[in-house]
Amino acid sequence: MAEQHGAPEQAAAGKSHGGLGGSYKVTVYELENFQGKRCELSAECPNLTDSLLEKVGSIQVESGP
Repeated sequence: MAEQHGAPEQAAAGKSHGGLGGSYKVTVYELENFQGKRCELSAECPNLTDSLLEKVGSIQVESGP
């Protein structure tokens, strides 16, 4: 059950996070040891509870600057 969040308005404007045109992908897990619900992020997400996660137990950075 993975949720993906992005910012289409940033993509349309040619903007990305990471400074010099870089991008990132982070997966946040509700429980420790990469267990439970997860949420894949590739754009700003100021409130993780909007993505159905109440807490963060572990995080995996898959790519980024």
